Amino acid sequence: MLIIDAINVKKNFLDREILSFDKLQIRSGDKIGVVGNNGAGKTTLLNILAGELIPDEGIIRRYCDIAYIKQISNEMIEADYELLSQFNVKNKLHKPVVSGGEKTRLKIAGAFSKNSVVIFADEPTANLDYKGIELLKKKLLKTETLLLISHDRELLDSLCNKIIEVENGKLSFFEGSYSVYKQQKQKILERERFEYENYIAEKKHLEEAIINRKAHARTIKKTPSRMGNSEARLHKRSSNEKQEKIHDAAKIMESRLNKLEIKEKPKEQPNIKLDFSLTNPPQNKLIISANNFSFSYGQVRIFNNIKFDVYNGKKHAIIGDNGTGKTTLLNEIYKFYQKGNLNASDKDLNLKSINIVPKARIAYFCQDLDNLNLQKSILDNVMSESVQNETTVRTILARLLFIGDSVYKKVGILSGGERVKVSFAKLFVSNSNVLLLDEPTNYLDIPSIEALQSILSEYEGTVLFVSHDRTFVDSIAERLLVIKNGQVLEHEGNLTDYQNKNKSLKENTQTQKLLLEMRITELISKLKDSNNDQKLEAEYQELVSKLKQF
Repeated sequence: MLIIDAINVKKNFLDREILSFDKLQIRSGDKIGVVGNNGAGKTTLLNILAGELIPDEGIIRRYCDIAYIKQISNEMIEADYELLSQFNVKNKLHKPVVSGGEKTRLKIAGAFSKNSVVIFADEPTANLDYKGIELLKKKLLKTETLLLISHDRELLDSLCNKIIEVENGKLSFFEGSYSVYKQQKQKILERERFEYENYIAEKKHLEEAIINRKAHARTIKKTPSRMGNSEARLHKRSSNEKQEKIHDAAKIMESRLNKLEIKEKPKEQPNIKLDFSLTNPPQNKLIISANNFSFSYGQVRIFNNIKFDVYNGKKHAIIGDNGTGKTTLLNEIYKFYQKGNLNASDKDLNLKSINIVPKARIAYFCQDLDNLNLQKSILDNVMSESVQNETTVRTILARLLFIGDSVYKKVGILSGGERVKVSFAKLFVSNSNVLLLDEPTNYLDIPSIEALQSILSEYEGTVLFVSHDRTFVDSIAERLLVIKNGQVLEHEGNLTDYQNKNKSLKENTQTQKLLLEMRITELISKLKDSNNDQKLEAEYQELVSKLKQF
């Protein structure tokens, strides 16, 4: 069944064309992921299709109601009580102040309360923890038709059967999940690379052939002066004929050269050659160690005598539910580092509970981006504290999609996502050899996240980071610090390893519980038939006690 039919749509803002496409149809059962750079027009597309924004040209036909989870919304939310409970915000609906995650949960609950068969969702995972994302995913899997904008690649992969790419105002359509889309994009890149190399080879071949033929034409001897008139005429005629043939061949080749279809060189990621020795990195096996560290907010205990280690050159992800203290842990580590460097005494700071090796130079990326000078250019900001040369800095900026003269833009005119990338680049090329990163993918589009992911994967230093982006965590983290019930559990491996281990443990626990229940049922039956069998009774009491522990 046709849900939405859009024909000859155009939308401009001022003198810039945001969208221009001939046809877009959404049918029942379509689960479409919309991808593209920040500012490409993804949200504009959803707003036009939902009827929230009028196009300058074109026709939009809608054949059913749409529930819309907006990224930014000041609308009054009406939501089903059961859904509010599921998303853990039943007491937050009419509160004047709620957190970012609670706002997102309220919007999601409100959208699902409409019982629409079509849902539009614009960055619905913003500020959600892993549990919230999993609950959202379960709900969206049951949705009949979906149009989704998200930087969460795992969510796109789990939900979508089609991808729309928005680039330069145009729409490109791909069948399959996000991973299939990426594979298709890679094949397109490989084909473009092959066609470009063939074009360059053919161009070079024709240019050399033209030069050689013209040179050959010039070597044909002129008529010698000692020849008679008759001989001279014959020689001249023969020479002229040869030259004409060679010139004709050269002209044919020039024509082929002029008609040769020009192929642009595909955009390739430049290689980064970072001289990490300039940071004077420590050689210790452990960079940071916590021993019996505790922390409270007022009367609320966040950490209780926790222990953990951060290994040299390893990338560590801190994971846990919202409110468990992930950012707090980063803050406290950095606080210890600053106090240790200043040799200061602080009654609230036990410098022995978190140990940091002397040669560690820690840079902290957090959301306030206070390391940027808004009046200076991107390049000047990054170079101001760089120990790397300008060529390396420009390469890193290019990898973060600041190409050519864009590095001279003032930071003050940049978007939030662009400032995040500049702030990260500045830390990356500084004299720091340990990076603390708090939600570095916030405000970034997928291409920027993938660029950041690539750079961090190649980084030789030690990294400790917090992120809700599961694909990002899974790709980078070599170790996990899992915060649970005020404790930190250490796990060797990435997020997938940890989830598989937990799944296996959970399945094993359920099996053990089932076996206990079966044995208890068997004992109850035997006790009925026995005459006060003490041995059976003791086993029964023991198993009941064990069952209560599950």
